[in-house]
Amino acid sequence: MKTLALIAVSLLAASPALAISRYNSPSMTCEAARAAVLSQRAVILRYPSKRVAGLTLYDRYVRDNNQCDPHQYAGRTYVPTRDNPRCPVLSCQPLPDDRFLIRRPWIRF
Repeated sequence: MKTLALIAVSLLAASPALAISRYNSPSMTCEAARAAVLSQRAVILRYPSKRVAGLTLYDRYVRDNNQCDPHQYAGRTYVPTRDNPRCPVLSCQPLPDDRFLIRRPWIRF
């Protein structure tokens, strides 16, 4: 029984599903950034701040609502890329505080 538990723990620890890819969006084209999000379901994109020199901003960007927590939805936002200063991607955003909201909004690429 101990051996089975040890095997299960080692498989979970080595699982690639727990890893998330990180990219620098200014070095990618908009199409490449969007393709990375679509193919991997969720990625972290990093980019320099326009307001504070030397500050790097980052966030988790997702393919759709399925990669967000139940109290969040995938909302459209923009990141700077090599060819587009406003490349549209989706990130998890909190649901509005509206008790009549039955379903999460669904936004697609």
